[in-house]
Amino acid sequence: MSRVYGDPVDVWVVDGRPVRFVWRGRLYTVRVVLEHWVATRDWWRERHPEAEEASEREFWRVEASPDKEIGVYELRFDAATGAWMLSRAWD
Repeated sequence: MSRVYGDPVDVWVVDGRPVRFVWRGRLYTVRVVLEHWVATRDWWRERHPEAEEASEREFWRVEASPDKEIGVYELRFDAATGAWMLSRAWD
């Protein structure tokens, strides 16, 4: 079962991929990248010349662990703001 969050996280990136992140005060080490994809925000809406550019969001589904417990987490990077967020976690 997955749970939706929206919590900001600090992420360390090596060679363009996340290797560690801090969520709720705990340091998680990424063991495996399960999926990676890029989506354009609001891609389905009609764009007007005066509208701001659609920004890309990069998603990373990773297997990570703060200790011996391993979980699956979905990290999101917003290119427009430079912010990382934990968007989802699986039990």
